[in-house]
Amino acid sequence: MAAGVTNANGETAQHARLKRLAFLWAQAQGFSACAMEVSLPKCRYRADVAAYRAQPKQIQSTAIFECKQALCDLRRDNCQSESARRCLEAICKRRQLLEARLRAHYPNPRNGDSLFPEFDSENFTAIGHHGYSRL
Repeated sequence: MAAGVTNANGETAQHARLKRLAFLWAQAQGFSACAMEVSLPKCRYRADVAAYRAQPKQIQSTAIFECKQALCDLRRDNCQSESARRCLEAICKRRQLLEARLRAHYPNPRNGDSLFPEFDSENFTAIGHHGYSRL
């Protein structure tokens, strides 16, 4: 095998170290369910690390990590970044607009997670709004 390759799949020691660091970082951030080399739904690729954080009565979080040890690999795989950024910006604008409208129609979807009510975060998932759930 070539120098630095750690297994038959051609993974280098540096890439394995990056995956381990991503795994440990996810655990330190409160992601209780973490795994390496996870097959993604509706995708032909596997994520280097996938993590899930359950938060009772809130939106759960999922994180997907793809570790790159060389800048050329990142540039090759990052060919759609501009269109992805535009799509993400449109989704964020849509979410902000929808939340503003939901605040007008549902003034009290608060979590009660702050000392002062005006600083409470909203729990729009409790409303059961179909459009917000899809967004």
